[in-house]
Amino acid sequence: QVQLQESGGGSVQTGGSLRLSCLASEYIYNKYCKSWFRQVPGKEREEVAVIDSDGRARYSDSVKGRFAISEDNAKRTVYLQMNSLKPEGTAMYYCARGLNCGRRAVFLWGQGTQVTVSS
Repeated sequence: QVQLQESGGGSVQTGGSLRLSCLASEYIYNKYCKSWFRQVPGKEREEVAVIDSDGRARYSDSVKGRFAISEDNAKRTVYLQMNSLKPEGTAMYYCARGLNCGRRAVFLWGQGTQVTVSS
């Protein structure tokens, strides 16, 4: 069964950077939506960055201009470069695959990696 595994989380200070990676255990059809979500306790999982079926990157307003999503198909890996991190970016970050973009279309989740941003 295919799995997604995130890595790269950790603790940084405000203004710092992290790069998250999401490795697929085997090839996944490339036209599925590739996405990054984040979640804090008591709140819904929020989609922050996607690569859609046309290969276009899109971002939530909360991270636009600071985060960048990219992929390396040869390595079966999707990345999330996070710059100018803010304390409100503290969350568990999950990568996902979906038939379309958006939480309801997700059929595969990773286990998550914790990001903590201190002020």
